[in-house]
Amino acid sequence: MTGAKLTYLDYAASAPMRAEALEAERDYDGSAEAGANPNSLHTLGRSAARRLDEARADVARCLGGRFRPSEVTFTSGGTESNNLAVLGLAEGARARDSRRRRVVLSAVEHDSVLDLVGPLRDRGLEVELVRPDRSGVVGPEALAALLDDSCALVSVMYANNETGVVMPVPELARAAHAAGALFHTDAVQAFGHVPLELADVDAVSVAAHKLGGPVGVGALACRGRAPLRPLSFGGGQEGGRRAGTQDVRGALAFAAAARACCGALAETRALVAARAEGLLRALCAPGTGIVATTDARDRLPGIVSVMVPGLDSETMILELDQAGFEVSAASACSSGSLDASHVLLAMGIPRDEALGSLRVSFDERVGEEDLSRFAETLTRIVAGRARGRRR
Repeated sequence: MTGAKLTYLDYAASAPMRAEALEAERDYDGSAEAGANPNSLHTLGRSAARRLDEARADVARCLGGRFRPSEVTFTSGGTESNNLAVLGLAEGARARDSRRRRVVLSAVEHDSVLDLVGPLRDRGLEVELVRPDRSGVVGPEALAALLDDSCALVSVMYANNETGVVMPVPELARAAHAAGALFHTDAVQAFGHVPLELADVDAVSVAAHKLGGPVGVGALACRGRAPLRPLSFGGGQEGGRRAGTQDVRGALAFAAAARACCGALAETRALVAARAEGLLRALCAPGTGIVATTDARDRLPGIVSVMVPGLDSETMILELDQAGFEVSAASACSSGSLDASHVLLAMGIPRDEALGSLRVSFDERVGEEDLSRFAETLTRIVAGRARGRRR
């Protein structure tokens, strides 16, 4: 559809930059300390360091959970934060207690966690996966059944990036601690979209571009008492947890986006949830042939996960793209794969149904009119394909 208006509905992959984040970048670019190394001792270096610490304090405040600014490490994004947390905490826990040699991950984690299974085993650690129920929820009972005094670390995401299902993180963290294990949560998809309950969490990963900050900036908040081992070495930046000169500009923009989201969270969460429920009802109305992937009650407000048994997601995505709508199937990080989503398969959804999954994601900046047009377009595409099959 050349020249047609494009409606972007893939915010879970990366959300458009917020005005507050863009303004923070412009403010930095016009400042005297723009480009100064925050680790230098001269005046401009100290000024850059102060601004970096202000951003660190803002991220800690938005996270909550009594994390101190000094416990926030800036990274290049969610993937690095997850790698640092899982590998660094697992090795640190084992070094502190040689009996702690097992790591438990959920089977519905993002690839930046699940792809660590091999590296963990290469380091001599054992890995087990805890499966969710049919709705996609990892329950504390299922987790507790895998835990004993050999467990070093448990990592379960705060909310799933494909289905939007929110996990019972406080209960999961307490189950891990009851067995003496550390607990990490990947809150990349949840931060800025739902209130986070992190009081019992040892470490949490977040990223800027999921809530309207820049791509390439993230953070890992890790308790000072947790035995986190660094993965990179060099100048000793970020308290020795992550070497390399920090991106002050990106950190300031991340903090600005986080402040904007967290400051308006109650209002925007209710608004976006209402729009998502309206979209889900329209898509899954009787006779459309579209079904929801989960019936979990606690979900992120801006993710609508559906599937069309008998159709493949690639076909639908391309037809929707031609009609001016940008959506994805499962995680954008694995969109090159033509196989079914590992998340949906872990939930017990048959592969032939999971192959027809779509993820529609947005925030308060997407209006009801665009969502209505999308619902009409997708239901028309599905109906047309069904008629074609009947012929």
